[in-house]
Amino acid sequence: MGSTTDKIAGKANEIAGKAKQAAGKATDDPALRGKGAAQEAKGKAQVATGKVKDKLKDAVDRL
Repeated sequence: MGSTTDKIAGKANEIAGKAKQAAGKATDDPALRGKGAAQEAKGKAQVATGKVKDKLKDAVDRL
C-alpha cells in the first residue's frame, strides 16, 4: 500500500473502532468494546506506517 492509502485506511479503522467501542459501551458488551479498541489501535498503526513511508520517500527524494 502507498502512504496515502495507509493513512486513509488507518483513519477509517480508527473511526470504526471508536464506533464499536461506543456501541459496546452503550450495550454493555465488553467483547465489542475490546474489538473496537483493537481496531482503533490497528488504525493508529496504519496511519503511523503511512507517515513513516512519507518520511522515507522525502529522504530518498532529497538524495
